[in-house]
Amino acid sequence: MQESSQISLKLPTPDSFPAFPFDPPYSIQVDLMRHLYSAIERRQIAIAESPTGTGKTLSLLSSALTWLDDDKYRACKGQIDALTGGDAPEWVISQTRDRLRRELEADEQEYEERLAAARKREEAQRRKFFARSVKRQVCYFLVFCTTADNCLQKPSPDEPAFDEEDSFLPDDDDDELDGKSSQISYFRKRRPGCTTSANQDNDRPSCTKIFYASRTHSQLSQVVPELRRLRREVRRNKAPSPPGHPSVAGATSDEGGKRKYDSMGSETDIDHGRSETRFVSLGSRKQLCLNEKLKAKGGDLDERCRELLQAEGEKRCPYLPKPDAVEDNRLHDFRDQILASPKDIEDLVAAGQASHTCPYFASREAVSQAEVVTLPYNLLLHRDAREALNINLTDQVVVIDEAHNLISSLLSLSTVTLPLGTLNHCLEQLSGYVSRFKNRLASKHVLHLKRLYRLLHTLKGLLSNWEQRNTTEVMTVDGLLSKLGGKLEEINFLEIQTYLHRSKLARKITTYAQKAKSKGGQKGVLDHTELGTPPLYTVQEFIVALAAATDDGRIIFTHKPPSHGKDTSEIQIKYQSLNPAPQFRAVVDAARSVILAGGTMSPMSDLTNQLFAHLPSERITLFSCHHITPESNLRTLIIPRGPQGSELNFKFSNMENRDLLFELGQIVANFARIVPGGMVVFLPSYKMLDRVKNLWEEKGILSSILDKKKVFVESTADKFEVDPSLTFSFAQGKGALLLAVVGAKLSEGLNFSDDLARLVMVIGLPFANLGSAELQERLKHADRLAGEVAPKDSAYSAAGKELYENMCMNSVNQSIGRAIRHKDDWSMLVLVDMRYQSERIHNKLPRWIGKSLIVTQSFGQAIKTASQFFINKRQS
Repeated sequence: MQESSQISLKLPTPDSFPAFPFDPPYSIQVDLMRHLYSAIERRQIAIAESPTGTGKTLSLLSSALTWLDDDKYRACKGQIDALTGGDAPEWVISQTRDRLRRELEADEQEYEERLAAARKREEAQRRKFFARSVKRQVCYFLVFCTTADNCLQKPSPDEPAFDEEDSFLPDDDDDELDGKSSQISYFRKRRPGCTTSANQDNDRPSCTKIFYASRTHSQLSQVVPELRRLRREVRRNKAPSPPGHPSVAGATSDEGGKRKYDSMGSETDIDHGRSETRFVSLGSRKQLCLNEKLKAKGGDLDERCRELLQAEGEKRCPYLPKPDAVEDNRLHDFRDQILASPKDIEDLVAAGQASHTCPYFASREAVSQAEVVTLPYNLLLHRDAREALNINLTDQVVVIDEAHNLISSLLSLSTVTLPLGTLNHCLEQLSGYVSRFKNRLASKHVLHLKRLYRLLHTLKGLLSNWEQRNTTEVMTVDGLLSKLGGKLEEINFLEIQTYLHRSKLARKITTYAQKAKSKGGQKGVLDHTELGTPPLYTVQEFIVALAAATDDGRIIFTHKPPSHGKDTSEIQIKYQSLNPAPQFRAVVDAARSVILAGGTMSPMSDLTNQLFAHLPSERITLFSCHHITPESNLRTLIIPRGPQGSELNFKFSNMENRDLLFELGQIVANFARIVPGGMVVFLPSYKMLDRVKNLWEEKGILSSILDKKKVFVESTADKFEVDPSLTFSFAQGKGALLLAVVGAKLSEGLNFSDDLARLVMVIGLPFANLGSAELQERLKHADRLAGEVAPKDSAYSAAGKELYENMCMNSVNQSIGRAIRHKDDWSMLVLVDMRYQSERIHNKLPRWIGKSLIVTQSFGQAIKTASQFFINKRQS
């Protein structure tokens, strides 16, 4: 009987997904949804490649939420079965089951009614907020700003000053608010007399949820419109449908496009009783803070917010609830509004303004009862960030979109750079702090501060001695300790890290430096607002990295290139982990299932080798599908020879070959004559981009191209005044040619659909610079992990070479993914370099290229094939 019950609680993979908004879905969409559903149920790691335009986000959400609904039914069934077991008569068991089912349904119904009331309340606030005239809006904000001014005014003589020097002294333990998880706990404490939903939810168990992460908030903002498209009805008013049956009703979907908060419908056309996916989007204070007065002051917004959080009376931020029953309800009411209907970051800010409540803290309060949580990579992957948000990944579903960025993001999170200038600023701040408070510091704090000062001073001496060298040196952490010598024998990095965490010294010194500077400045005390990141914060991160260092970590001494306003380079010391797996392993080990998805995930071996080498092969499942477009809409050419018949090899040593670059210009000019729309040409580097542009101008090739198409060139500037894709579209009449760089801003995240890019060309193979000390260490580390020894004639063995090639092809695949953006789109891909002929290389191209790949034997064949393709498409 028990074995039969266990079997019945296994979820079969459904054949259809009624939540998917388009009926019928394409077969590749059903295949993807079935694959992901099965992976979640079987607790697997899924790596899924689904090209742009195939409905990847909708498929991810539909499959994950369908499993979530079925799992909820399974949990209810298991709970009822557990309470009705035994030898009682069948009629008793039946009545008990009915009673328990009604109780569970009543609890869900009560919660849904609360969210429906929150939707109604939000709509009333929205109408009131946006219906005001401009004059009344000004008055409205003047009232708020007056309150905000009051919260930042100097305290009255009757009240204790918040910036008294006692607040700058180190904490003796870690019981105080630390700006992380304790801030959330602060709002979760039960207040005397508070008997509403605030306290009720403290006893409500956290639900299983989907954590949906991507690299940027702009990518995450695309999730909300797709979520609104789903035809999902969470059956809370009656027992859920059993697994294997439709788990959603065929309700009319919401409009899928992004809607502004002030245009989300009137009170009469909103169904306040409908059930929505409980969704919350997590962002930073910089994105969610409503206190314009506070943001205008500049500096460390996180620290200034913490100050106002601990302030009392009118000195508190007006958007922060006060610690009493009424104000506590204000935060929890807004939390319910967040869960009542999906909102992205912009919507959260607008809703927070309408309810006059902080969306930063309210969104964090909403995590516990959310079904879907979107967050950027750093909040998911960084252990401290997860702890700060009270995020527990145990048995949850983790979806990482645009996962081709995952390895680089993990390595970046584990890298800490400490320039000599920052170290000097930190020593000055520390000296000024100790000088001011030495008579008020307890002996244990004096001892710890002396150790910290000695460590920093010794590091400064080591960096200063290195400053005259024009080389880069890599060493292990043990090698660094050896160079520091006996001066630090009694210093324990873990002990210093623990002290910095518990005493909150970085924050104390930073705040003191800022206050001292604002009051006229004290000698030796610098305002961190002039320095970007507070110096001691960077030092603390470096010490944390050293304390947690493993055999995979390396210390690198190098020169930082001259920055804006400086003529000389600056020496810096960097800690870098060579292995991305340990940081990600905590996520993999805790989560029920992890899904890595992207439009171009090839070569997938890069992810399996670097992140999942410790897992058995049966736990990893791979999925890759062809494009949603007909095969006739895509053609891929490999061009190994130019118009003159010479071999095309754009390796680094050939970058100065003017004949080769001239022949490349002829190739581009010939294609410009036959391509009916836009062209995007990706080159390996900005340096090569400048070379070909100058040579083509000199030889008249550029003017020949300009006769056919307008030419745009990607800039190295950090920001564009005009979106480059918009600028590019101005020339759609006869088509334009865009010269861009592989791995730069235009090779990822922008859509060159339809006539914007009827041809995407990639020049050469963008291998990373092997002269980089960091890269050399990574490749050697890959060999060590594989247990391989490099042959005498090579610096690296097979594992190192595989990693090197994978890094290159990952960049190529992202660039060619700019074409074919929807099911009716068509384009040609052209790969210009003889090395693409290698089976080892073109096997690392995305699977969706499929049978469209042609290795041409001559340039004439390439032009003939391309001409016929474009003629056929114009006629179709």
